[in-house]
Amino acid sequence: MSTPILICDDSGFARRQMARSIPDGWDVEISFAGNGQEGLEVIRAGKGDVVFLDLNMPVMDGYETMEAIRKEDLPCLVIVVSGDVQAQARERMLALGAIDFIRKPIDNEKLTNILSSYGIYSGISTAVQREAVARDTDASSLDDKLDAYREMVNIAMGRAGESLAQLMGEFVDLPIPNVNLLESNELSMAIAEINRNDCVSAVSKGFVSAGIRGEALVIFNDTNSQNIVELLKYDAHQSTGSLELEALMDVSNILIGACLNGLSEQLNVSFSHTLPVLLGRHQGLAALLNDNVKKWGKVMAIEIGYAIKARDIAFDLLLLFPDEAMNHIYGRLVDVEKEAS
Repeated sequence: MSTPILICDDSGFARRQMARSIPDGWDVEISFAGNGQEGLEVIRAGKGDVVFLDLNMPVMDGYETMEAIRKEDLPCLVIVVSGDVQAQARERMLALGAIDFIRKPIDNEKLTNILSSYGIYSGISTAVQREAVARDTDASSLDDKLDAYREMVNIAMGRAGESLAQLMGEFVDLPIPNVNLLESNELSMAIAEINRNDCVSAVSKGFVSAGIRGEALVIFNDTNSQNIVELLKYDAHQSTGSLELEALMDVSNILIGACLNGLSEQLNVSFSHTLPVLLGRHQGLAALLNDNVKKWGKVMAIEIGYAIKARDIAFDLLLLFPDEAMNHIYGRLVDVEKEAS
């Protein structure tokens, strides 16, 4: 008898990756959901005995979905599959009743071992139902490409969040990345929308590999600087300005480095990095980034808003990829996906 499984993730690209990771020979019927609310409807309909659940989703995220499953005592086994791999995220979901937690991108061997250890999958070859996978087919439209980029950054964002959480000893709230394809004249307006504060500081770092180049910007609201210094517990023998600058550079290095490592892993490339550059401090964002923006034509702009709510700290990571890099990125993602399937 086929096992009804549900893949609940807001990214079509991620859903396809998850479906292709299902062990060969497992007799399953696959359903898909784009958020927790849709996922609960599938589970209530008896089509989700085993659920692969993402955390960062619109409408209803993974935490809210898991709480509803527990409250309603729905009959399903939940395995979290997420780019957010912070220890606190794992602990919270396991406490809510998830049986395991897997980081993206999927390690097929680890997935098979987890399924086998819980008696969900025996490894015995049977007829496998894949009709649902065909309905969630690959595509190459602009929307599908942007979805693939968003999922790529979602995973890299999770790596960076984990590194920050370890550095600061606090849980880092992670958003759904905001991905836009923009002309250079639109980029200035988009940047202004990201941060409306009168005074900000920004650190920039370039990167390049295999025809892919880009720039990463970390944008800090100046009112957050002292909170970051206090959280990092620096030796207070330095001046306040020096401590704040050291904190901004340290956080930027860790955030950008971890994010680029996450991108490298997924694209199977090794990025060369420029040294971090302080673009400016205590300025309006538009003025601070004006010269930087001029060099870009059409770009893919990806904005990630990190927050440590317990400490009233928030800052933005902005990834910029020029037009010619985007096809290289998508091509690498597709090639890596094919190699893994």
